[in-house]
Amino acid sequence: MLGKREPGIYGGKTLADIEADCQAAAASLGLAIEFRQSNHEGVLVDWIHEAGEKAVGIVLNAGAYTHTSIALQDAIRAVSPLPVAEVHLSNIHAREPFRHKSMVAPVAVGMICGFGPLGYTLALQALAARL
Repeated sequence: MLGKREPGIYGGKTLADIEADCQAAAASLGLAIEFRQSNHEGVLVDWIHEAGEKAVGIVLNAGAYTHTSIALQDAIRAVSPLPVAEVHLSNIHAREPFRHKSMVAPVAVGMICGFGPLGYTLALQALAARL
């Protein structure tokens, strides 16, 4: 729903726009990426497990699951030490109190929030620097 849902908070870029930005950033860093989106927690868990077998890092915006999903935290723990960078378009710490707690943060190498779509490319840069 990016570009349509609450553009004052999430901006006007679509998911396709953000994917194009990420592909360009990855290419400039010498990385190949798979860009995926799902609204289903179990699918996200499966993808994290898959990444544990073939990826060198994960950039993850877990959306609302950030604040509720023990399953995502467990999946990330299962693929440790694979580095996970947590991304949020908005500054979750400046929003409603229920958004302040992240279940991902304790198992992520870092979090980037509040910089809009730029956060994704910043996360790719941060992961590339760790590799």
